[in-house]
Amino acid sequence: MKYLVVNADDLGADIYRNRGIAEAVDAGVVNSVSVLVNGPAFDDALARLPAWQGRGISVGLHLNLSEGYPACKGLSILPGENGCFRGKSSAHKLLMQKGNKELEREVTLEIEAQIGLLESKTIRISRLDGHQHVHVFPAVIEAAVRAAQGHCISWLRIPEETATVPPVLGEEEYQLLKGEADMFVRLATAARPLMKGSGVRTTEHFRGLYLKGRLSFPLLEELLNDLPAGLTELMVHPGRAPAEPGQGPFAAFSNMDRESELDALLDPRFLKVLKEKSVFLTAYPETRL
Repeated sequence: MKYLVVNADDLGADIYRNRGIAEAVDAGVVNSVSVLVNGPAFDDALARLPAWQGRGISVGLHLNLSEGYPACKGLSILPGENGCFRGKSSAHKLLMQKGNKELEREVTLEIEAQIGLLESKTIRISRLDGHQHVHVFPAVIEAAVRAAQGHCISWLRIPEETATVPPVLGEEEYQLLKGEADMFVRLATAARPLMKGSGVRTTEHFRGLYLKGRLSFPLLEELLNDLPAGLTELMVHPGRAPAEPGQGPFAAFSNMDRESELDALLDPRFLKVLKEKSVFLTAYPETRL
């Protein structure tokens, strides 16, 4: 049997991302969402979540250690001089460290603070993943697994995927996308054994790293043609683009690439191909399928 969880990342990044994700949820093509608790549109996201959970949509924490302000006060290593997280490249470099006890202490505090924000709003957290995949970095993964155990979070994303870069990319863009995705896969492969015996689960398969900003219906169809048996997570980033460019650390997240992903998911042929290929959409189950 083939089961597919379609997870929309970055709920809470801004109202345009939220609106696009809501369209995909309402259409029945997104059945899981990951929430940025420090995003500018977190309150808008919260207003949507109870009804979605009532319909069986999975809700996860999109752990963020790279953009915007921390949820925990008093941190000195994770934020930069302006009090915000350091940005993608600097945060990745920092979180590559292993054995820095003070850094790992701050990571633990921040994870607990972000989980606490969702739990304080009575949101059930079924899964944990990372914004820009920070949760599988060496300074984070063990704390992330412990937090999942401590808060009875059943699932944790392991973004381990065979390279399938769309051929439409130019050489420079191809190398940039592939280099970043390959790094995440190496980190995910190293992280997987740390989950053994933890009781925290992950899907058998993962897709989406090499489709970043490229998702289209033909690529979705190709993905479904090659989908293996078992449970697969497909990471997507649907949204709407604002009429005017936004400002702030999350402004770049809403653009025409997001609308293209949304259009691909809303294409009526998507649900038809799922049926033809005997692929069953599912939220994160309570037990492994």
